[in-house]
Amino acid sequence: MARKPGRMYRNITQRSYTRREYMGGVPGSKIVTYDIGNLKDEFPVEISLIAKEACQIRHSALEAARIAANRVLLEGIGPTNYHLKIRVFPHEVLRENKQATGAGADRVSQGMRQAFGKAVGTAARVRAGHKIMTLMVNPANFKQAKKSLVSAGHKLPTPIRLIVEKGQELALT
Repeated sequence: MARKPGRMYRNITQRSYTRREYMGGVPGSKIVTYDIGNLKDEFPVEISLIAKEACQIRHSALEAARIAANRVLLEGIGPTNYHLKIRVFPHEVLRENKQATGAGADRVSQGMRQAFGKAVGTAARVRAGHKIMTLMVNPANFKQAKKSLVSAGHKLPTPIRLIVEKGQELALT
């Protein structure tokens, strides 16, 4: 069965529901790791990717953004010159009331009876101004870091902006 488009789950339309123990079989998150790169060293420049609008970001979109940013960083500056941290977790359980389609579907489908829906995935609920990712680098790699976060932002369902949180005087030189 094909996956529904991300725009169906982007907007926040109902109350938050995260009670996994009451739903049978919530699919696991696709996010492999939340911290990548060099986790031991301290880096003087810190850049964050921030959401401009409130939305829900599916776990598959978060993983795609992480892969996009990581690919640019690995090719540009190497695996030991950065630390990328994903700052949101997909707690939100996305549900869908699947309907049968095709010939004879009216006899098979149950309509709205007990339309709680089956769990189809998870999403992270973010507000406007919420940090989605943070990247720590050396000042020499600032431009490459910005490029990587912009490419990650293209994978997300909200407009983004970048802010330099630490080391502004170092990054601009």
